[in-house]
Amino acid sequence: MATKRTDKNEIGYAEALEELKSILESLEDNDVDVDVLAEHVQRASELISLCRQRISKSQKLIEETISNTINDI
Repeated sequence: MATKRTDKNEIGYAEALEELKSILESLEDNDVDVDVLAEHVQRASELISLCRQRISKSQKLIEETISNTINDI
C-alpha cells in the first residue's frame, strides 16, 4: 500500500486513486485481519472523500472558466 500521510490534503488526486487501488488489491488478495480491515476501510473512506472534493473543485473551476470564456465572446 502507498505511504500513509497524516494530512490527507498533502496528496493529489492521482496519488489518492493509486492508494485506493492498492487498498482494494490488498483486500482482494489477502485474508485481512479485522483490525487491518478496519484501518483499510477508514483510509479508503478518507481517500474517496478527498477525490470527491478534488473533482468538485475542478468541476467548479471548469464551469467558471467556460462561463467567463463565453461571456468574453
